[in-house]
Amino acid sequence: MRKDSNYYILVGSIILFVIVNIVLMSSGRLPLSSDGFGIILGAGITLAIYSFLYKDNPAFKITENLYVGVSLGYTIIITWYNFLKPDLYDPLIVPLFSAAAEKAPQYSLIIPSMLGVFMLLRFSRRLSWLSRWTFAFVVGLGAGVSIPRVISAFILEQIKPSLHPLFSGGETVFSSINTLLILLGVISVLIYFIFSVEHKGSIGTISKIGIWFLMISFGASFGYTVMGRLSLLIGRIQFLLKDWLGVLQ
Repeated sequence: MRKDSNYYILVGSIILFVIVNIVLMSSGRLPLSSDGFGIILGAGITLAIYSFLYKDNPAFKITENLYVGVSLGYTIIITWYNFLKPDLYDPLIVPLFSAAAEKAPQYSLIIPSMLGVFMLLRFSRRLSWLSRWTFAFVVGLGAGVSIPRVISAFILEQIKPSLHPLFSGGETVFSSINTLLILLGVISVLIYFIFSVEHKGSIGTISKIGIWFLMISFGASFGYTVMGRLSLLIGRIQFLLKDWLGVLQ
């Protein structure tokens, strides 16, 4: 079977990676210990993930599946030790099957336990309808808890700057300009989303100002996201150049 160029590039990259690590260990830049092998493993996984920038390849797929599997395993362990064990197993299962238990079983936990089991019945064709009870409870409870918080954080807190006086004593000129810009942005954006009135004349001019405010907001959000991703990239590059290759001191 004839191998294409991608196969030789993959094999050559692996051989080069092994040679570089042998040179680093033989020169003393990487310690011959568990910490050194951990750095090598981290560097290999990082390079395998970034290899997707060239092309989809088996190294990327292996690390991708490894990441998903490790994340799932970590989530299961955290869920058991932080939620299931202290909230269900210790107060209900242990006293129920242990005669030497100091506390009586908390039978009220049977109802949420049954709801959790009903959610797993989603995979059953005959009993999948029971999972609707759990999803209805979760959605209803989540909406009841989240809606007041969202209204307070994203609506009421946004209304407060709009109700602030434009000019008040003890404030600088820049504070008054900032309040004026907030008021102008709120009014212009709200007018832009009023589609029952044709955007012509003064309404069209104000709606265009609202478009500018929206674009500035979207651009700032996108820029913040890019900065966050670049900080992650810089961290990985520093790890490769400092911890692995030892180029940076």
